Amino acid sequence: MADKKPKVKKEPGRIKQLWQVYKLTAKADKNFVPLGILSFVGPMAAGIVIILLFFMDSPLSIFLWSVSTVLFSILLALGVLSRRAERAAFMRISGQPGAVAAVLTATLKRGYSTSDMPVAVDPKSRDAVYRAVGRAGVVLIGEGSSARLRQIVEDEKRKVSRAIPGVTVSVLSVNDQPGSVPLHALTKAIYKLKKTLSRAEISVVNKRLAGLGLNIPIPKGIDPNRMRAGRRM
Repeated sequence: MADKKPKVKKEPGRIKQLWQVYKLTAKADKNFVPLGILSFVGPMAAGIVIILLFFMDSPLSIFLWSVSTVLFSILLALGVLSRRAERAAFMRISGQPGAVAAVLTATLKRGYSTSDMPVAVDPKSRDAVYRAVGRAGVVLIGEGSSARLRQIVEDEKRKVSRAIPGVTVSVLSVNDQPGSVPLHALTKAIYKLKKTLSRAEISVVNKRLAGLGLNIPIPKGIDPNRMRAGRRM
């Protein structure tokens, strides 16, 4: 008898995925459902009031305003729910190694360049420093304890300043300590920084920083001077 082919588990459909996201978000965010309802009902109520006050004598205006109000209410509700779902997702991974990289690569756009690899890592605590380059210059983002990362951040800041003198270097810390930035607000905090570079200058800065090495320690027991390339079979 021929071997039976293993059954391939089908991925959930779009509606099922949305329902799973809804349940997870509603469980983590108590304001998720009320805000979604309010963002839909509010514009609907305003649209109805406008129609009753100004357009009752025109059937065409009533129709156009009704359609526009419904569409606007749906889009606004979806936008609010999407942002709350994203925030809940970031709150679930907050505090985990690599969470900053996930946020930067997923949400940081508008001319910013970054990497999912840190530029410096504390070998003991695994706290890390990430780097983003954009209109605000160079932004160093510390993931972990501010006290443990202070020296690593300062070293990285000096290295960057030597490579690109005169360019603004900002530092943000992502943790639950006072004065730090929550993970879900990281992108917004970066966009709020003062813009100091043009697109052409950003390109030049990226090229200069590309030559900087990573401040990631080599595991103990490995001598980089004795490392050889693997033999070809």
